[in-house]
Order: sequence, then structure tokens, then C-alpha cells
Amino acid sequence: MAIKQHGSAHWTGGLKDGKGTISSKSGALKDQPYGFNTRFEDKPGTNPEELIGAAHAACFTMALSKALSDAGMTVDSLDTRAEVTLDQQDGGFSITGIQLHLTAKVSGSNTEKLQKLAEETKETCPVSKALKAVPMMLTVNRD
Repeated sequence: MAIKQHGSAHWTGGLKDGKGTISSKSGALKDQPYGFNTRFEDKPGTNPEELIGAAHAACFTMALSKALSDAGMTVDSLDTRAEVTLDQQDGGFSITGIQLHLTAKVSGSNTEKLQKLAEETKETCPVSKALKAVPMMLTVNRD
């Protein structure tokens, strides 16, 4: 069974003076502003790297919850921040890395087992698979 979701973007103007909006099928994002200033100047609004980070954090955390439950552990809480790095390279920009920072409160686990399952999940969640061309690192902290 294939599940299809979508997002959309609208843009007017040039790169630096233009403005855009991003929306999602669910309506969770509805005409959210983005532009050069939200991407490169830290102005209010969103940007593609932030959205990739949110999607990756959500997918990884959900998949890890399943892996931990399947291993007989009880998940009290999982908090993940996905830090996406955008660097200027070869006359353009590239996403050069993603750092996943996980803080986990899990009953019935030890640190080694948690680390192992988190590493496996980092490689196998659907968004990680889609981003496999990007180097990924993982740090795990127990709460």
C-alpha cells in the first residue's frame, strides 16, 4: 500500500527580493512565509532545512519508539532535534550534514541497547533512507 502526501510552495519575485509560502496537505502548514531572509538571515518564517530537520526528527523518533517497544522497553519520552547544516560549496549551497540529538527516557533498557537501537533507526527510518547521501551523526542522552 503506497501512501502519498504532498507539500507545496508558491514564489514571486527574484531570489533576494522575492517571497514565498509553503503549505502542506494536512493544513499544518498553511501559507507559511519563506524567503531569502528566512533562510540566510534568520528572519521569522521557515526554510527548507528547518522543514527537513522537523521531518527527520519526527520520522526517527516515531521509528525509534517502535524499535524500543518491540525490544520490550517502555518509552516514557523521546525528544529529538535534527540539526541540518547548509554550507556554501562549489559556487552554490549543499546540505552537508544532519546531527540528530536524542534525549530518551526509557524504562527497561540499558545505555548500550538504547544506543544500538537508535543507531539502527538512524539508518533505517524512511526519511533517513531518503537522505542517505547526507552524512548523519547521532548523540544519545538518557533523561
